[in-house]
Amino acid sequence: MFLAIRELKHSKVRYLLIGLIMVLVAWLVFIISGLANGLSAENASSIQGMDADYFVMESDVEHKLNRSTIPLDTLSEVRSSTGVEGAEALGQMMLTFNKEGTSKKTDVTIFATDANGFLAPKIVEGKSYDNKKKGDIVANDSLKEDGYKVGDTVVDELSGNKFTIVGFTENQSYSHTPVVYMNVKGWQGINPRLKNTDAISTIAVQMDQVGPLKSVSDVELITKDEMLQSIPGFKEEQGTLAMMIAFLFVIAAFVLAVFFYVITLQKTNQFGVMKALGASTGYLAKSIVGQVFMLAVVCIASSVALTYGVTFIMPEGMPFELSTSLVIQYSILLLIVSVLGSLLSLYRVSKIDAIEAIGRVA
Repeated sequence: MFLAIRELKHSKVRYLLIGLIMVLVAWLVFIISGLANGLSAENASSIQGMDADYFVMESDVEHKLNRSTIPLDTLSEVRSSTGVEGAEALGQMMLTFNKEGTSKKTDVTIFATDANGFLAPKIVEGKSYDNKKKGDIVANDSLKEDGYKVGDTVVDELSGNKFTIVGFTENQSYSHTPVVYMNVKGWQGINPRLKNTDAISTIAVQMDQVGPLKSVSDVELITKDEMLQSIPGFKEEQGTLAMMIAFLFVIAAFVLAVFFYVITLQKTNQFGVMKALGASTGYLAKSIVGQVFMLAVVCIASSVALTYGVTFIMPEGMPFELSTSLVIQYSILLLIVSVLGSLLSLYRVSKIDAIEAIGRVA
């Protein structure tokens, strides 16, 4: 490490430029990761946060929640199945609300469920709806940004029914729209697909294994992950961002490999002289790896600080979410990629011949 530190101090400008590139690449990785998580939450936080393991849906609807319609009687069959710890009905539809007395219109996703069940939203302001009164709803608190408040009356453009916001919940979004909760009877009354039939969209199930529900006919059991992947645009959106992040890691490895290989070529004579003086290949390899490691740690730490700094100036509407665990995970991965990028230089050092290097110096 002595040699690594001395060289870093001696060639400050050279390593400062390399470090700047590393900071920018790592910074971009963290920014895109935060945006990917933010978009994921805005697209599917209502499903991601559900305390459910599986979902019972209509067969042959390609796992699409908006296409699924199953009889409410299926709920009792599911609850009586062996191994089922809990089951709740869930209705879903998308519609446009019009705030009464104004021209304000808002696209929302309706989730209908038992007000006392495990799918009921956590109230952060106001009160919850109940299972008897059809006109009460609980909205995601993002609607506050559009001027909605507890006590406001909204009108469903499709059915003309009026609803009153009695409370707000948080972190509830579906397909990039805020989620509004109501009871099942209220949802059935405004859903034109049901035609007054006693049906729901899906059943959220808590259980450890799939097997026991195979006896329930005309339905399909899917996992929470399969439900997430069926949300319109979710898989494509996350796949695109994941590919961008993966390419950034590859780019980081190649950039560092090229930089340190070129530096190693420039120092071939010096390494040859050091080998002639008794320095082993292992000692020189440790010096290179030490340089990369120290540089990477400083650069990754700088990029993390920059990332959290940028979050303070980001617009409120920008979906950005970066957890500490993800920062640690990607920091370690970037550190590994940086060290791997120096392996090409180690190979070059191992091939340096002291006699030839001294001859070139002479």
